[in-house]
Amino acid sequence: MSAPRTKVTIDRLVLRGVDPHHAQAMAESLKKELARAFAAPGGRERLKRAQDTPVLQLGRVPLDAGRAGARRFGTNVARAIRKGVVR
Repeated sequence: MSAPRTKVTIDRLVLRGVDPHHAQAMAESLKKELARAFAAPGGRERLKRAQDTPVLQLGRVPLDAGRAGARRFGTNVARAIRKGVVR
């Protein structure tokens, strides 16, 4: 028996100040961190208790220059999403 799957859909992600050349690194980091956060022990249970959140405003997330900065940004956005969805 395989583990149940969870699908997270982000319809629109507005990014101001992200260099288009670094957007892919940011997106990959975002996906990886969301998967890690919800796969962690207790993550699936916390997600089940999450409230329906049609719009999530994260506030300010620091963005450092370069590809590494874009990766850190993606990770930080994913963590903010997790905190916003799982209260």
